[in-house]
Amino acid sequence: MAMLQSIVVFTLLLLMLILIIIIIIIIIVFAFKPWRFFSYPSRCRAIKVGELERPLVSNDVDLAQDQSNDLTRNYDLEGECHLNAALLRPPRTEGLVHKQRLSSASRRLALGDSVVGDVSDPLDGILVGQTLKRRVVTEHLVELQKHGRPENQSQNLRFGTENDRPQESVPNTDAISDQRSCLSLQVVSGPSCGLHCSVLSTSTARLPLTLGRVPPSYLLLKDYEVSGKHAMITWNLNKLRWELVDMGSLNGTLLNSRPINHPDPGSRLWGDPVELASGDTITVGTTSNIYVHISSHNERLVPFGVGMTSDPMSLRRGGKKLPMEDVCYYHWPLPGIYQFGVFGICDGHGGVVAAKSASKILPEMVATILADSVKRERVVSEQDASDVLRDAFSQTEASMNNYYEGCTATLLLVWADADENFFAQCANVGDSACFINMDGKQIKMTEDHKVTSCSERLRIEGIGEPLKDGETRLCGLNLARMLGDKFVKQQDSRFSSEPYISQVVHLKKSSGAFALLASDGLWDVVSFKKAVQLVVQTRERHPTETENLAEKIAEVMLDEARTQRTKDNTSIIFIDFDSISTVSSCKVRP
Repeated sequence: MAMLQSIVVFTLLLLMLILIIIIIIIIIVFAFKPWRFFSYPSRCRAIKVGELERPLVSNDVDLAQDQSNDLTRNYDLEGECHLNAALLRPPRTEGLVHKQRLSSASRRLALGDSVVGDVSDPLDGILVGQTLKRRVVTEHLVELQKHGRPENQSQNLRFGTENDRPQESVPNTDAISDQRSCLSLQVVSGPSCGLHCSVLSTSTARLPLTLGRVPPSYLLLKDYEVSGKHAMITWNLNKLRWELVDMGSLNGTLLNSRPINHPDPGSRLWGDPVELASGDTITVGTTSNIYVHISSHNERLVPFGVGMTSDPMSLRRGGKKLPMEDVCYYHWPLPGIYQFGVFGICDGHGGVVAAKSASKILPEMVATILADSVKRERVVSEQDASDVLRDAFSQTEASMNNYYEGCTATLLLVWADADENFFAQCANVGDSACFINMDGKQIKMTEDHKVTSCSERLRIEGIGEPLKDGETRLCGLNLARMLGDKFVKQQDSRFSSEPYISQVVHLKKSSGAFALLASDGLWDVVSFKKAVQLVVQTRERHPTETENLAEKIAEVMLDEARTQRTKDNTSIIFIDFDSISTVSSCKVRP
């Protein structure tokens, strides 16, 4: 009996040992994958000696396109793994359409020109810290091989073949009276759409300007197809021009749909610097398009400090960014009207299209009206631009064709008389507010046109259709005055586009005067009194700084709105009438 028990115990132990061995073998097999050390004839082939000298890019475009569709993985030098874009999108079957560079005579854009980027939606579900490798655009590589690169790659020539590439020109120093140049960059598409910045060529502390995904990039792009340090913009003092260079990015850089990165992207070598012109479009990643505006050398300086900034903000801290529907802009001086300038903010609802339209048309209408010397002289002599502003809003509303989108519009008109005395007057519809602080007193320049405001309730009551008790919206909108929204205006006569016109403010010298325009994203969480305190505190911390003080104050306001967790897009324009600005006539485009 004892022997039988011993046999049973021994058998059980043996079975357990065999089971443990089987489990260990399974773990080793699936963890270390030993079969990857063996080659398969069906998927690999021997490389012939003659193939070592074969070019990496085939002359056969069809072959190159077939190769670009292989479902492979790509690894960058930072050790990150990236799916080939063929896994994410259908293969591209047609070549790129290249934008032609404008001649020097046609680079200057008319007031209010806009840029529309035709891009795909950004990818969702991307891991933080990952730089996506976009698809290999073999059409570019084949074209580069076909046309070839110049023998001297250090020459900064314009794009094109050897026959149509213009020769490098030497700046005419006699024609350049002022070597200052202002570069403005506006992200018009991609995850960071709405982001913008401006830099002066003489601001050595802020140059070179870096575009990238991680700090300390000056233009910080939250796009996982953008490298940490993607591209750089510098001011070439010898040639008096702005130049763009790719910093060995993984996905390369396009200028007007033409690649400027090193021909061997895997080498991570820098490309050659190329000249930037006003109206150019820089593409980094797949969806991030950046519009370039460069002020001409002979444009007048803005006679006071201007700071402008914006942020789409997010629904919650760390949450997804809101769609950017604000557009802020300024033009100084207006074309051909050197003593007048405009500063404005449009806050869209239902989309950004109406805000973009209004920000383009409204300044054009003001400039057109003031082009009449009689009307212009009347404004200066009577110190009142009410008729100009009212007509500009009326003509803008008539020109807009936005039936299901609308926007607020706040426009501050500033002008100077022959004695260089400055005056300001504001017009607005909606709830984007503006105030001027002078000699410590706050002057409200706008009126709130929410349905719940007392002024709007009185206006609507005067029409003969008073609001009901507790009614806070009309047709689902909380605004009673706006531009656009033609459909609801046809349904309900209580809507209006008639602007509120402020009093004229004479901006006295040495009065510490400043103006602050902002969308409701700021005013929802910051009062006028708190904004004045922030301005005073920032001025006290930088008593000797005048060049970039307005920009610093605008950023302080934006940081305060972010700290207070505003839940709406926030755009800010700060105008410091107490300082002389060294910034050129930078015009941030919508």
